[in-house]
Amino acid sequence: MRQHISGAGIPAPGRTRHAGLAARLGMAVMAVMVAGVPLSAVQAAPVELPARPVLPFALAQKIADAAIQKAKTIPATGVIAIVDDAGEVILQIRMDNAFMRASSRLAPEKARSAVMFRRSTATLEAAVAGPRPALATAPGFVMLKGGEPIVINGHLVGGIGVSVDTPDHDEDIAQAGLAAIK
Repeated sequence: MRQHISGAGIPAPGRTRHAGLAARLGMAVMAVMVAGVPLSAVQAAPVELPARPVLPFALAQKIADAAIQKAKTIPATGVIAIVDDAGEVILQIRMDNAFMRASSRLAPEKARSAVMFRRSTATLEAAVAGPRPALATAPGFVMLKGGEPIVINGHLVGGIGVSVDTPDHDEDIAQAGLAAIK
């Protein structure tokens, strides 16, 4: 190990260079404390992260309950899914005697698609059928009626997806779920 010859750089007997550095650092901290500067002022201020609105389970349940009630009045049976703002399922309900086996996959994907595109899947379906047929090539999205974004106080917090029997029923049931929180 190479040592400096000047007085400040020579470690005391039995100490390494690192121990000498630690001692000098400790003395600097003591000097700051003696000078009356609080140690917290020397430390970095905590980083403030923005809070984001989320869809709580109780509100997701309220939306699903309203959608189920609408489905019963039609009457139609199927699957209702509520997702968060990342498209992850918060809850999914498969009603007794669901009309289609595919509904268990379609409902959450409709909700997810509504969240990712920030619009109703009925709008997406109309775009595919009309001016934007290339939209159908978007991988992993469902462009069928029955998916609605859930927006509260201007914040996208999730989506609802419904797959029962007809496209119009899917859309009506999803909108009934949203009406429960307006």
